[in-house]
Amino acid sequence: MAGLSKENLERARQTIALYPQARSAMLPLLHIVQEQEGYLTEEGMAQVADLLDLSPAEVYGTATFYDMLFTHPVGTYLLSVCTNIACLLNGGYELLEHAEKRLGVKAGGTTADGRFTLEEVECIGLCGNAPCLTANWRFFGDLTADSFDTLVDDLGAGRLSETVPRHGTLCRVRRSVGLTAAGPKGEQAKPPPEEAAAPASEAPQSVAPGTHDQPPSREGAEKAAKQASEVPKTGDTASDQGSGRRK
Repeated sequence: MAGLSKENLERARQTIALYPQARSAMLPLLHIVQEQEGYLTEEGMAQVADLLDLSPAEVYGTATFYDMLFTHPVGTYLLSVCTNIACLLNGGYELLEHAEKRLGVKAGGTTADGRFTLEEVECIGLCGNAPCLTANWRFFGDLTADSFDTLVDDLGAGRLSETVPRHGTLCRVRRSVGLTAAGPKGEQAKPPPEEAAAPASEAPQSVAPGTHDQPPSREGAEKAAKQASEVPKTGDTASDQGSGRRK
């Protein structure tokens, strides 16, 4: 099997250029391989190793550590059903059992046509919409047996192609910022063409700890200091007196 396509090879080199140390680009490069092939092929991992001047064993060891990376073929659509506590209490196991019957495979299996792979996973962070699953890491919640069947039908018919790309596509937004690093094997990789220095007025500014906006002005800092000096000490307020609060 061939390695990265010409386009993805260029993407890989641009990605490497975003990091001070080339080896730091290993995970993004593995995702590029998985996006192209649907999983991590031996050839793809060997090419990543070559681009980063690492051994294939180092790349394989990293790839097998992460649940989102697959070193074996999976279906076009990876359905990951959550059975953690919130989903468990809201029918997560019943949803998984229905999914197994609907697809004709157990969790961990792939349908005969290679279209769907089903897996049982821990919390995916959509607890407020339990039971839930991800389809190629896109979220679907408040599922029932009927809505699961509808989802499978829509995916199989391609009606959700704009929302759910084929397995391996982690993100369709191309990263274009970062520190420039030397390219593979000492070559200077070219930064992404859309990357350019921000005008002085748009340059990032340091932000004070605990804030989310621009650094405080001098007047603002003086006002904050005055307010802090006026705050009563613990035990001086009515709410603290006799409350049994530890001091």
